[in-house]
Amino acid sequence: MSDIKKLILELEQGDKKALARCITIVENGMEGAEDILLSLNSKRRVPIIGITGPPGAGKSTLVNSLIKKMTDAGLFVGVVAIDPTSPFNFGSILGDRIRMAEHFNNPNVYIRSLATRGSLGGLSAKIIEVTDVMKASNFDYIIVETVGVGQSEIEIVGLADTTVLVLVPEGGDEVQSMKSGIMEIADIFVVNKSDRAGAASFLKNILQLIHSQTLKNWNPKVVKAVAIRDEGTDELLETIKEHQEKTVNSKRPYLLAEKAYKLIQQHRMATVNRQQLRDEVEKQMNVEGFNLYAFAKSKY
Repeated sequence: MSDIKKLILELEQGDKKALARCITIVENGMEGAEDILLSLNSKRRVPIIGITGPPGAGKSTLVNSLIKKMTDAGLFVGVVAIDPTSPFNFGSILGDRIRMAEHFNNPNVYIRSLATRGSLGGLSAKIIEVTDVMKASNFDYIIVETVGVGQSEIEIVGLADTTVLVLVPEGGDEVQSMKSGIMEIADIFVVNKSDRAGAASFLKNILQLIHSQTLKNWNPKVVKAVAIRDEGTDELLETIKEHQEKTVNSKRPYLLAEKAYKLIQQHRMATVNRQQLRDEVEKQMNVEGFNLYAFAKSKY
């Protein structure tokens, strides 16, 4: 048996070391990455919960509380925490690991931090591959926490079966600015730090925004929480289960089609050498009658 086949077998049996190794190979495009991806069992359904929201809303604290509730119920939980990549050294702080430190020794939990690596959508460029690898293990739920929230970060709705948008009472102006995009992606709104002043009026504003939207097969729910005290987490977990029982992610095909397009593009471009192209362009660009589009067409 080859090393990759042995690794995949261990992955499917729930071995966390094998899972970590598989993710590393796939995330970095190392030798064996394609073999791992081609062998994944796509029939196993593991719900993905997407947690998004503006910085400081308490996303990591809420995830921490959710993990505790799930593991207390005997569930196996995989967590992918996306951290921004530094534009200077291309590294990542990966601070979510520190905030979730209490779960490190829990055999029912696996936490993996991923850097965005320049991706603008709040997720890592390899997030689909990583979550697909995790689905092949023995998790009951996979939680994906995004970098933050913004108009470009709605791709989480394609990845997650349930999207949870975390907001705080002080974010009244943010809600107004997010109307055009982000507000439509949430299946569940969580008003975290709801013990603060202004929480009641903030909650009312969100409900008004929800009621102004076109009715879908699921009317978004609002949950009040104080995540640091584990308040509201039980209700959130029940609402997540209710949503997943009643709906199917209709936007996932769009995300997967876009990913398929990029994979095909990468495969077809694999033989194109940029340095060689640059050298050829430099030689020909000053030749009379040079046409960039004709040059490019000659390379098709």
